[in-house]
Amino acid sequence: MLTALAIHNVVLIEALAIDVAQGLVVLTGETGAGKSILLDAVGLVLGNRADAGLVRGGADAARVVAEFDLPAAHPAHALLSENGLEADGPIILRRQVKADGGSRAFVNDQPVSAALLKELGGLLVEIHGQHDERGLLSARGHRSLLDLFGALAPQLAETRTAWAAWRTAQDNAVAARARLDADQRDREWLDHAVAELVALRAEPGEEAELALARAAMQKGARLADDLTSVADQLANGSAALAQAARRLDRIAGEHALLAAALESLDRALVEAGEAESQLAGATAALDADPARLEQVETRLFELRALARKHKVDADALPMLAQSLQARAAALAAGEDALVGLDAVVASTHAVYARAATALGKARQDAAARLDAAVADELKPLKLDSARFRTRITPLAEPEWGPEGRERAEFEIATNPGADFAPLIKIASGGELSRFILALKVALASAGSAGTMIFDEIDRGVGGAVASAIGERLARLAGGAQVLVVTHSPQVAARGNSHWRIEKASDGQSARTKLTWLDASARKEEIARMLSGADVTPEARAQAGRLIEGN
Repeated sequence: MLTALAIHNVVLIEALAIDVAQGLVVLTGETGAGKSILLDAVGLVLGNRADAGLVRGGADAARVVAEFDLPAAHPAHALLSENGLEADGPIILRRQVKADGGSRAFVNDQPVSAALLKELGGLLVEIHGQHDERGLLSARGHRSLLDLFGALAPQLAETRTAWAAWRTAQDNAVAARARLDADQRDREWLDHAVAELVALRAEPGEEAELALARAAMQKGARLADDLTSVADQLANGSAALAQAARRLDRIAGEHALLAAALESLDRALVEAGEAESQLAGATAALDADPARLEQVETRLFELRALARKHKVDADALPMLAQSLQARAAALAAGEDALVGLDAVVASTHAVYARAATALGKARQDAAARLDAAVADELKPLKLDSARFRTRITPLAEPEWGPEGRERAEFEIATNPGADFAPLIKIASGGELSRFILALKVALASAGSAGTMIFDEIDRGVGGAVASAIGERLARLAGGAQVLVVTHSPQVAARGNSHWRIEKASDGQSARTKLTWLDASARKEEIARMLSGADVTPEARAQAGRLIEGN
């Protein structure tokens, strides 16, 4: 509900701040006192178009602040959260309009767009007046209101689920047909690609293994050449040592030192022999088979060439082979698969049709109940000749959706024999306001914004009709906060809280002010509404009876 409202420098309102009570809040005052300015200010903070004409003369800017106290489950919290705004406590809307026409909007001191402010304002407050073209006058929301009135949430949920399943089945069939058509065009390429990949029989990790093996064999080939050269040199040296040892052996007895030299040669020959053996072993251990190296390089080049051709990594070739084989298999069985998908489309369509038909019938039943409920409200509101109906119109198949296969629109005929037409095109100002009240009372179970504002809903009526309007406003206020701008004492007497709007002038400028009325002042104001400028004792007595009677 709206808990507080502050207005600064809006036309005739210089500064105004009020705390707004629950229940039925009445605003009264003489014509021209500024009631429309007050409503313009409220509309501004709820997201209506900013107009520099609202700025009080001589002021730099106009400012309006509205504070709302909402339950945690109120949809306004979800809207704020979707837009990255949090509101753990009250929600405070602020709108400022400069004299040059520029405007800014804030929610809890965080800047927001005018569009978001308007969307949020629509969740918080409903304004019903003679020129209001939102809310009940907008046919876009009539179907949702009818569903809420008829408590059709289960049927609606079933229809939405069936719609989603049908659309998914349709999407799957369309995608499968597109893939089949594309595969048919690529059949020759697909067969050749599968044949290549199958013949190659690539394995995951094979490229890395081959690259390592190739590097090792190339290294081995380089070492083998070096070892062969070393072995040849060592063999030549060993032969020279052996020849020297033989010659020395023949003369070793000629001198004592020659025997020691011969022993050193013998040891050198032994060491050289061991070195030759070790070199032979190392050479044998090298992976330097040229034929094997050629095989590895050929395989590696084949893997990499096919990977480049398909623009994938070599390790992805096995998965590519499986994928293309699956496409080939799907192509072969494509028509059978499409038959199955088309069958799913048909079955899910049948489920949606049943759910939508049941929802449509439930809407027809709810529309009949709503029409009767509104009809019961029309006569007391001096709309005896008027008729109301909820028109249910089937939609063409391209317009079907998760909410069903029909649209709903509220229509009226104000005179006998007249054709039905949308509310806004038929009803006059006073009739329109009373029609809205009748609808709001009938739709009370469907819920509404936590705060409703009615602007001069009692214009042009009095007596029993005004009393009936007041009684219905009070009923609405039992489940929501209702603010009403009224000229009717019968309506004013129903209020839980009463404010008087009046205009004062100091001779140089005029100002609109708002005064809360206690019990005595309230009685005097209702008496003024009954008798005019000169309040009589009889008017005061009648005012007292009206207040006591309510």
